[in-house]
Amino acid sequence: MSAQQRALGPPAPSHPIVRWRRGRLLEAGFAPELAAELSEDSRVDLHAVLGLIDRGCRPDLAARILAPLDGESGRF
Repeated sequence: MSAQQRALGPPAPSHPIVRWRRGRLLEAGFAPELAAELSEDSRVDLHAVLGLIDRGCRPDLAARILAPLDGESGRF
């Protein structure tokens, strides 16, 4: 994240990227709350999560497998 992005803070939930990510997760079968959480975290590799789903992994388990190890926020 650039210094300018940090200074501006995270975008509003209506940010186009966050909306797109949330939509993709909802289409893949994620619960709305989990989709919202994952869509706002830039550390979550959306393509990797969706790849696990395509291979038959449950959404909650895919999110857990690919969850960032640190406790820092990675919000867009």
